[in-house]
This record gives sequence, structure tokens and C-alpha cells, in this order.
Amino acid sequence: MKNSLSLPEEEVLERIASGASYVIRILIPEHETVIFHDLIRGEVRVQTENLDDKVLFKSDGFPTYHLANVVDDYLMQISHVIRGEEWLPSAPMHLHLYRFFGWEQSMPQFAHLPLILKPDGNGKLSKRDGDRLGFPVFPLEWKEPVTGETFRGYNEDGYLPEAFINILVLLGWNPGFDRDLFSLSELIELFSIERIGKSGSKFDPEKAKWFNHQYMLKKSSQDLAPFLENILSKKGIPINHNYVISVIELIKDRVVLLPDLWTQSWFFFCPPVLYDEQMKNKIWRPETPVLLGEFISDVNQVKVFDLPSLHSFFQNFVSSKNIKLGILMNPLRLLVVGSGQGPGIAEIFLLLGKDEFLSRINAGLKSIGGI
Repeated sequence: MKNSLSLPEEEVLERIASGASYVIRILIPEHETVIFHDLIRGEVRVQTENLDDKVLFKSDGFPTYHLANVVDDYLMQISHVIRGEEWLPSAPMHLHLYRFFGWEQSMPQFAHLPLILKPDGNGKLSKRDGDRLGFPVFPLEWKEPVTGETFRGYNEDGYLPEAFINILVLLGWNPGFDRDLFSLSELIELFSIERIGKSGSKFDPEKAKWFNHQYMLKKSSQDLAPFLENILSKKGIPINHNYVISVIELIKDRVVLLPDLWTQSWFFFCPPVLYDEQMKNKIWRPETPVLLGEFISDVNQVKVFDLPSLHSFFQNFVSSKNIKLGILMNPLRLLVVGSGQGPGIAEIFLLLGKDEFLSRINAGLKSIGGI
């Protein structure tokens, strides 16, 4: 090795004076045991024989992370360094830097967190695992400044901030009792570093969706309305706030992520122009157009429109035709919604109103009624 330890001092000074490039390394003492307390892992012991002399200043004059990290933390009077366990091997070197600079009395406490693992448990979760497996790994959409590559974010995918916090906090920490959902104030009250485990936690994307669904259910329809109204505004659809509230009341239990507010409710705002082919082939019969014509005639005689009255009307209608309820309801849903999705037909009828409901049936009959 040719460095300032092996070369004569004169040659070292001569090389520097000549402009030869060089780096500055930390000189780790030999035959020492570095002992420090980690808030999660307890006492940690490392033999200096297992440490190398890391570069502190690169040949271009810029500091490496190790030096910049320690100096910045000291200058900012950081009290706790909480980071992933992959930095645990670097901790003894950082402790030496505090010691060499004479900052031991100002040294922060260290806590090395367990890693978030891939869903199968094999290795640390990476940004590319999300794209490969179909879920985000960044809180917000991230664009690589050099390559321009974009990675999905939980915010853009429609996760609520409070759900995202709840998801993260349970990856490696537990409250000491069997419970999953916590408000932010509860987490602040309950959280302690001492209850963080040492082992990595597998990330479960389906459980993450479950968390978000629970938080969506907790929110009132009034709270969720701005999210759906924002979507409607972008699509140029006129907004009736009270109508939006009523729609959300019907579809909220089906909503997992915020974009589902639209995918589960679009037919309340736009009539279908396409009809699910698979459903049509399954439920459409030659006599269906006649049955629906009779339905239109009979429903026009109904004077009272509320949920109990509609349920009674549907039941009485199918009884009079001696058919099962699905023989009527499935074609109605296909023509009014365009597919098999959505809440109950009676609920859809009441929210759309009789005129719009029947208009969609007539339009659908013209489109597919002869098949």
C-alpha cells in the first residue's frame, strides 16, 4: 500500500505539492473493542480488526457520507440517530469520528431499525420490487433525477395519509396487545422505541389495502366528498354536492382506495354506452325485452317511491310473472349500469330517479334488446 503510513513524510508532502490526487481516510485503531448501546439491540460489541479505514474525503475534495453525516448531526445537535439496520456496521466508525473530533459528550443515541422485507421475506424491499409486484414503495411519486424513471407513490395510488402511517408503524413495532388500527394521537401516546423488534417485517400489499379500506369506512361521506368531486371536476361533470354525498353513502363499503370512489360510482353520473358482453351472454334471454317492457309499464303505475315500496314492487312483479328475482334484476342492472357492479337496484333506482332509470332501460333495449 502506498499511503501516508507507508511512505516517507517527505514523499507524501512532495506528492501533495505536485498536485497528485489523494483521499483522506479514517485511521481505525487496532486491537480494540468498540462497545455502544443501541436502543433496539442493546449492547453492541465490534472488534476493530473487522473495520476498515473508510474514505472520509474523496480525491475531488468532497466529503463522503460518513464524514458529512457525523458533522451535520453534531452541528444540528441531533439527539437520536434512528436508521435502518444496514447502517449498523458503520456505527463503530461513526463513534470513532465523534471520539476523534472530541465530540463524545455530544454523541447522539443510536437505534437501528429492522428492515422492511419483500412480501416473500427474501431480502429488503426495494423500489423496483413495487413495480415488479404491482404496489408502490414511495410515499409520494418519485422521479429519478438522472434516469427520469418514475416510481409510484402511495399518495397517487389513493392511500389516505393516516392509513399509510398506521401501515408503517406496525412494520417492526407492536403496542403489546392485539389491535391493528390506531389514530395518530394514539400512536404518539403508545409508541416507544423499546417495543420495536429486532427482526425484519414482511410487507403485505394486501394488508396495506385492508388498512386503507378500514380508514375509508371510518371517514364520513362528507369527508370523502371532496375527493370524488375533484375527480368529477377533472372529467368536466357538473357537481351536485348533496347528490355526491348520497352516492358515496351507497358505495363507500366497496371503496378500498380513493380512485375507487369513481370506479364504483361512475354510472351514477354517466349512462353506460357499452354493456358487459360476458354478463349479457349469461343472463339475456329471448323473452327478456318483453319482460322489461312489462316492467316499464307497471312501474309507471307506481305512485310512491321509497325503498320499502320499491322492494315490494319488485317482489310482487316477479311473483306475478312466476319468475325468480334474478331474471328481472340482472337485465335491469346490465342496462342501467352496463355491468354487474353496483349497490342494490332499488337504491340505484331511487338515486337516479324514475325518468333516468327508465331512460337507460329503453336505451339499452335499443342497443341489445333484440339479441
